[in-house]
Amino acid sequence: MKKLILLLLMIPLLVLVNCKKDVDEPTDPTTKDPYKVLTEYMIDNDMDLPDVLDGWITAAPATIDEVDAFLAPYDIIDLRGATDYEAGHIEGAINATYGTLLDVAATTTKPLLVVCYTGQSAGHATVALRLSGFEAKVLKWGMSGWNSNNSGPWEASIGDAAVDHTSWVTTATVPVVTFNDPVLTGTDGATMLETQVAEMLAGGFQGIVNTTVLDDPSVYFINNYWDQLDVDHYGHIDLAYRVKPLSIENGEMENIDPSKTVVTYCWTGQTSSMVTAYLNVIGYNAVSLKAGTNGMIYSVLESHKFVTPTVDLPVVTE
Repeated sequence: MKKLILLLLMIPLLVLVNCKKDVDEPTDPTTKDPYKVLTEYMIDNDMDLPDVLDGWITAAPATIDEVDAFLAPYDIIDLRGATDYEAGHIEGAINATYGTLLDVAATTTKPLLVVCYTGQSAGHATVALRLSGFEAKVLKWGMSGWNSNNSGPWEASIGDAAVDHTSWVTTATVPVVTFNDPVLTGTDGATMLETQVAEMLAGGFQGIVNTTVLDDPSVYFINNYWDQLDVDHYGHIDLAYRVKPLSIENGEMENIDPSKTVVTYCWTGQTSSMVTAYLNVIGYNAVSLKAGTNGMIYSVLESHKFVTPTVDLPVVTE
């Protein structure tokens, strides 16, 4: 009788053990959330956003004598239109578009230096290259910072659109909250990444004019990609969050809202171009605020300001 009672008492325990075994069994990879598949693959391969942003930009040399040594380690890709490229480009630079970028990169043998008009379009390209296995950097300020004859794009972009604007405030940024992940499709991280990079490049540079955002910030999810000390010093766009460094592994991507257009802004639009390209690759609808705060509060900025070069570095024509 005692044995029968003991057996009856053990049956629920055996059921619980068997149920727990079922829960602990590996999940079928074909049913795993595609966003998790992609982002886990990227983390495993050192492609979290902070990794992609590591050492991503380099400034032009200060003197003509330094040019040869500066350029020696790189193959150069120039993303400007053919007419502007032919009117004057860095010697040895290969003219390319987003559509030909990866094919051109495959023909090179050195780390890549990516050049555009202002350093902003080059940010999208550099993210695509880095996520595709190439070493690449952005030339800071683009050709605008290389030679004063090419500085028009930056000279036309600087301004004070946010000075005295009601949407530029000194209150605290919006406290971060957690949102759902973007919706993606796919079961293999490497294949998904290749597809997402191709789609990002096919979409072209994703930028937005500052007045559009300032006139109605509530339409967007705005992320001020600054350090807190800078926000405290200068202020920020109303309703902006501050999520930085925006790491997948640290869970910070969960603080970005995939249901809205994500506007990232920084000092110059160059870092935000990198962040925007990355966000689009992992499934967000993101745009970069053109020229950053150089276009919004230029007159009060104490650093990170575009200045027309006083030394014209050499270009060749063809």
